[in-house]
Amino acid sequence: MPRVLLIEDDAAVRDGVTLALRRRGHEVAAAASGEEGLEALPGFRPDIVLLDLMLPGKDGFEICRLIRAERQLPIIMLTARGDDLDVVLGLEAGADDYIVKPARGEVLEARIRAVLRRTALPADGETGTEPGPAPVETYGELAIDRAGLVVAKGGQDLALAPSEMKLLLFLSATPGQVFSRQQLLEHVWEHSYHGDARLVDACVMRLRTKIEDTPRSPRYVQTVRGFGYRFGPL
Repeated sequence: MPRVLLIEDDAAVRDGVTLALRRRGHEVAAAASGEEGLEALPGFRPDIVLLDLMLPGKDGFEICRLIRAERQLPIIMLTARGDDLDVVLGLEAGADDYIVKPARGEVLEARIRAVLRRTALPADGETGTEPGPAPVETYGELAIDRAGLVVAKGGQDLALAPSEMKLLLFLSATPGQVFSRQQLLEHVWEHSYHGDARLVDACVMRLRTKIEDTPRSPRYVQTVRGFGYRFGPL
């Protein structure tokens, strides 16, 4: 089962989430502050981080950025308010998803599994590829190795967060095809309900800062106004 690092300063929430996840078979390390969570990372080596936004000392936004600077761990934000600004800032800081507290154990489990599935190798049917080894795809200066989950630009490997990688793999599998935000939520984030388009927009923005020469004039991940996003045409 996935190892979960929970960073949450509210003792009642921390204990409740820890108990719910352990009952489902997860190994959980709980930290009461961002600094304590950062110290636990090397030794515990979690598969995913559940990160409260409102923390004493370094807040969740800063902790998210610090984790992202060194590791491409999946991160789910925990927010007590569902506040629009908090959510947007958290997603822009690098979170892959968010959950509004309080959340039932089955909700936590479902979202953890959905986020972790994005880090797995895509199935052949998802990317339109045939079984067997595939060559590295080249689009301008961008090289995409689907089998190795490696993306490089100008010969330099790029550090993409899980959601950014899955989004790029999905869009680039069918260059020129336009996908709505809701379609991307269903295929990339696996939100089958009417999900939050901010997840898509924030991920596109972060991805563009890494793969585009000029993020405001994107060449690879393009906006089709009123419809959604597409990869190319270059």
